[in-house]
Amino acid sequence: MNHPARHLACAAAALALLLPAADLSAAEFRLGSQIAMSGALARVGMATNEGVNVAVEMFNRVHQGRHTASLITVDDESNPAKAVAAIEQMAPQVQAFSGGYGSNIIGPASETAERAGKVYMTSGGVASELVKRGLTNFFRINNGEGYSRALVGMLNDLDIKSVAILHSTKDATQEVAHQVEEGLVANGTKVSFHAFDPAISDFKPILHKVKVLDKPDAIVMVGYENDYVGILRAARVMQPGIKLIAGVWSLATGKMANDFPELMQNVVGTSTLPYPVAFTDPEAQEFAKVYRDLYKKSPDYLGVFGYVQTRLLLDAMLRAEEAGALDQPGAVAAELRKSLNDTLIGPVRFDETGDNPEFTHRMGQHQGKQVVLVWPEKAATGPVKFPATPWTTPRVASE
Repeated sequence: MNHPARHLACAAAALALLLPAADLSAAEFRLGSQIAMSGALARVGMATNEGVNVAVEMFNRVHQGRHTASLITVDDESNPAKAVAAIEQMAPQVQAFSGGYGSNIIGPASETAERAGKVYMTSGGVASELVKRGLTNFFRINNGEGYSRALVGMLNDLDIKSVAILHSTKDATQEVAHQVEEGLVANGTKVSFHAFDPAISDFKPILHKVKVLDKPDAIVMVGYENDYVGILRAARVMQPGIKLIAGVWSLATGKMANDFPELMQNVVGTSTLPYPVAFTDPEAQEFAKVYRDLYKKSPDYLGVFGYVQTRLLLDAMLRAEEAGALDQPGAVAAELRKSLNDTLIGPVRFDETGDNPEFTHRMGQHQGKQVVLVWPEKAATGPVKFPATPWTTPRVASE
């Protein structure tokens, strides 16, 4: 396990608006973050962790000279057992946790936090089982339903008649794949299913079946970054006669655009933001500024998720401190459930299970060196290129 790295940080601009006029005694808000900084989920874990650090930095800038937020980050190496060990290691030193990626890792890590009586906040686990365990200190800002609604909505609007769904057999991906299937079938779309083991590296046999037997209008991928890269490389070789290839999380990101520019062209995935980002409201502009100060690049949606979850957690801890209850059992969790929050990913409201029923995603498409928001229409920053795949010349749908 890596040595913990301690980061002191700053206050979110939005938090300043929440402060009462009365003087408060100085307080330190101590957060822990167990997240993948190496292993199979390192790319998404590091992107999310950047947003967590930005939230802490913004908190400290706003509350400089008064309150301080500190963050201990431990690399769980994309391993559930090491995630549990990380939580056990940090629990005596922190008041709450913000982090985690992958439902199979977040599950045992958050149960360990629950036994320690600490809030565990995340955006990296969408499996429905996570909010069916009766935990009182588990919270997440997104869920599988929000991803599947966006993907199905876009495919229906494009009048896609048949879809081949390729999905990893991990719990979260399998669940979202079935949610997508249900949504498409309800609209009369023909669906074929291809489950694959997370350890698979050669997707050409599956793509051969899709090309020869299924002959769909579109391919939907429900997996993780390495899965997407493997599927897209096989698809470039097999070149099935599809009109579009789309997926869910960790796909329409700036990092994928930069690391695999030719492979990603015209591919669509869930995204809250275009890339490069263009923010208009003051909190978002401050977030983007601090992000560039720390990382010398523009944020992508994973960074936004990390920021939003941590900002909400620090907001709740500050309110609990103002009430003199920060260290009382259940005080931070109670504050989190009290209000509807307007955030960079839209409304966030936590129900009794810790889930956010308000969450609905957007869809972004890799176009050149950019990720353009293409769905829903009210959030779009450009038209979808359709029909279009990484191996065909696109035309714009509205032309």
